[in-house]
This record gives sequence, C-alpha cells and structure tokens, in this order.
Amino acid sequence: MAFHGWKWLLLLGRQNTLAKVWRSRRGGPSLCWKRCCHWSRGKSLDPEVRAFLEENTEVTNSGHLTPEIRLRLLTPRCRFWREKPDLWPYGDPFWAIYWPGGQALSRYILDNPHVVKGRSVLDLGSGCGATAIAAVMSGASQVLANDIDPIAGMAMILNCELNHLNPFPITIKNIINSEAGNWDLIVLGDMFYDEQLADGLHHWLQKCIRTHQTEVLIGDPGRHQFLSHSIRSQLHKVIEYSLPEYTRQENYGLTSSTVWSYQPSNSFDN
Repeated sequence: MAFHGWKWLLLLGRQNTLAKVWRSRRGGPSLCWKRCCHWSRGKSLDPEVRAFLEENTEVTNSGHLTPEIRLRLLTPRCRFWREKPDLWPYGDPFWAIYWPGGQALSRYILDNPHVVKGRSVLDLGSGCGATAIAAVMSGASQVLANDIDPIAGMAMILNCELNHLNPFPITIKNIINSEAGNWDLIVLGDMFYDEQLADGLHHWLQKCIRTHQTEVLIGDPGRHQFLSHSIRSQLHKVIEYSLPEYTRQENYGLTSSTVWSYQPSNSFDN
C-alpha cells in the first residue's frame, strides 16, 4: 500500500483512533513548566529511535508555506511512502505530515512576529513542532509544545536541531480539561476533526480566556467538522493563505488554510 493511501487512512483515523486517545488521557493538575516537560534542553533521545527517524524521514522545506523552517517529514522518497502501514513500529505518524492549519499558523507568526514577541506561547497538538519553532524564531519569551505522541516529541527535538534552535520544553500529557494554564497565547492547528474533541477544546479554551485573558489562534483549512461546529460563530478571520500545490495534493483538494482568532462572547457556555 502506498503512503498516499496510508495518509488517507491517517486522515480518517484522526476522527477515530487519535480522537479517542485525546479524550481518554484526561488532564492532570495545573500545567507548569518544570513538572510537565518530558523533553527539554539537554535531554538526549533514545539512539535507536533517533536512528529510525533519521533513516525513515526526509529533511525538507519545500512544498509548504514556510520555507524558512526545515522539518523531518514523510515524503514520496521515504521508505514508508511505499511500505505497508503496519510495518511502522510506532504509533500512527500524524506528526510526520505538515498539516495545512499548522502551516497557516506558522506562516502568520513568521510574518507577524509581534504576535508572539516577549510572550508565553502554548502550541497545542504540536505535531512536527513547526508552529512552536516559528514562535521561537519570532521572539516568544517561553514556548511549550504539547502532543500526546511521545515520538512526536522526539521528532520535534530533531526539528529544532535542523533549525539551529535549542529544544523548547515539550509535554506529552493531554492537557485538555486540565486547570487552565496562564498563557499569553495558545495556538492550535488541525485539531477540530472530531465533534466530541472539538466540544472539549471549545470549553477548555473558553476557560483559559475567562481565567487568564489568554489569546487563542486557530489554524484550519476549512474541514467540515470545524466549519459546522458552534465555535465557528465566535471566530474572527485573521488571514487566509493559498496552499502550495504539493500541500493541496497531500490534502485531497483543500486549496487554502485560514488563521482564526477565537473571541467568545462574555457569556460562557457551561
């Protein structure tokens, strides 16, 4: 089975397997920098995992909205583009695809560094870590990347190295529904792929805004689950980007991706 077909399974799987994992890993106590960081500066990677990732991904900065950022991704030149998916020894590699919502967020931050400069930033569902990397490049004072896949955390460290950055703190806890962290800005891309997960995100983000006046930016290419959710009525369109041809082909006809500012009304849902 070609990876093109496998990627389609990943797209469907986001609504099944990964969504269930996000929902099942309930958040713990209040998020803090020192207690939740599974990887950080100076943390060494498992040599076997590092070797596997370096052998089975390609370093690329083409075909995406952010040529300034180099990433290890699965591409047509990688072995697992052609191999059967069940031969991949780790969890489904959602992190190895540079999803269009994350591309839009990263492009916006790079073009508008004042959005993050001197601020604390949480990159929720970070995947390959591109948006967190963009925040560091643009002068954020603190960046925490969050993804529930430990292999994604390892890949983020490799991607920091590629871009000559010290690794930022990374947590693999599910922090949705945990006590709201005190962030200046939360960014999340491509997270609205399951209705129940979207509901959880909606209420948790509202809590963060209500408690700490956190700013929230959401990246999404216009998936049905996002556009049809009740959160859509509380979003302000910041900017829309036309996707490069390669990304369009990867995402089955999606042609653009948008950054939204989440601005809920003063009356919060229970």
